[in-house]
Amino acid sequence: VQLVESGGGSVQAGGSLRLSCAASGRTFGSYCMGWFRQAPGKEREGVAAIVDDGYTYYADSVMGRFTISKDSAKNTVYLQVNSLKPEDTAMYYCAADPNQKPLTWVLSWGYWGQGTQVTVS
Repeated sequence: VQLVESGGGSVQAGGSLRLSCAASGRTFGSYCMGWFRQAPGKEREGVAAIVDDGYTYYADSVMGRFTISKDSAKNTVYLQVNSLKPEDTAMYYCAADPNQKPLTWVLSWGYWGQGTQVTVS
């Protein structure tokens, strides 16, 4: 599975972005897809994930502000990020795994993209 993120940028606090993750390779639809982020000097943390039946789960810190979705026809997963705060500033990574994984099991996810930077001022 190859993953390519896009959609990051610099926004003011309170703003919104839509991050995209285009997947190619193996059967996209059956994989668990997730979004993670890593701020400078901090560990990578899970943000949101979606499984093949559309079930979603989120980190408490983004609940109600971030929404994960997917378009299976386009092999793309999205992360809509609203009401952005300066503490949301980080590199955002897309990840995939054949099995559903907790967001806290960061190192267990099998496939990763290169990331897209989000900066909130």
